[in-house]
Amino acid sequence: MTKVQASVADIGGVSEVFGTAQIKRGSEKKDADLDFSIQSNDEAFTTNGRMALTFLDDSTVRLTEHSQLTIDEYVYDPDPSKAKMALTFGLGTARFISGKLGKIDKRRIKLRTPVADIAIRGTDFTATVDELGRSLIILLPNQYGVSSGEIEVVTAMGSVLLNKPYEATTVSVFESVPSKPVILDLTLDFIDNMLIVTPPKKEVVIAEEQTAKTANILDFNDLDIDYLAEDFLAADNLEFTELDINFLDVNYLEDMLNILDALGIAEEEDRLAQVSGVTVTGTALGSDPSTQITTLISGPTISLIRGVSEFTRLDLNTVGGYTVILIQDGVSNTIKINGGDSTIRIVQGG
Repeated sequence: MTKVQASVADIGGVSEVFGTAQIKRGSEKKDADLDFSIQSNDEAFTTNGRMALTFLDDSTVRLTEHSQLTIDEYVYDPDPSKAKMALTFGLGTARFISGKLGKIDKRRIKLRTPVADIAIRGTDFTATVDELGRSLIILLPNQYGVSSGEIEVVTAMGSVLLNKPYEATTVSVFESVPSKPVILDLTLDFIDNMLIVTPPKKEVVIAEEQTAKTANILDFNDLDIDYLAEDFLAADNLEFTELDINFLDVNYLEDMLNILDALGIAEEEDRLAQVSGVTVTGTALGSDPSTQITTLISGPTISLIRGVSEFTRLDLNTVGGYTVILIQDGVSNTIKINGGDSTIRIVQGG
């Protein structure tokens, strides 16, 4: 194995590797051997392999197969006011375990996915990102089984706080509110086995000797079987137990992301959203395909935008209460903001 000599620009190294993994620096890609030094702006890739990166402050990121991580910036200094970290989880599943940097102001640690920013405080968590950028964030416990810290998952439309073990949220697009947190039925052993880098030892199974009877295929009579008497959907046939779980199935968390989306957790309940003290009913925050209205909150301003055959943009102060009646070409939408004290009626088209 090749060991790269440390330099002033080195911020850590590859601490574990199994299978195919690479580090891209500039336009050059290099195989990620054990102890390969990493630097700011490096990109870490895995294909049919897994990899762990350990930084100077002992923070660690473990990547499963087909994952991508970009080290946007890393500065380690004993003075917390000078230390900082910025990482982007681009694809796949990664587990992040904070080191000494977890003790500094979380505003100096910028972690993100394609659709969300992640603010942490002394935290152990996993981030799963699919090909569309959709993200599943799960807070993990510490070695004592209690919360390892807290995570704030932030988008353009609001944020949620994760502070309980195995509490999770999903984000589909940056212009949507993170889903309501749920607690997943997982264990740390499950996560560890799924994200393990060194392959587990193979168990030696001693099979019982069995005597097989060889039959002549011509002796088989398909009519001897009463297929109507066979219950192929019997409960015993469909029973799912822990033994059925493939603990090395790296698609598990992506499947969980799909399940949570299928259950509708990632959408605003009853089309009611409250972000930064602003309550909106009648349309979802972000882009709502049913009303075709895009609702954005930026500082003290809430904007309602709808452009179909006609175009309207309405900018309002978030401290006020409004009932907005928007009629375009005979299509009417009524949106209430903070209860709706004042009424605004806009009519466009025929």
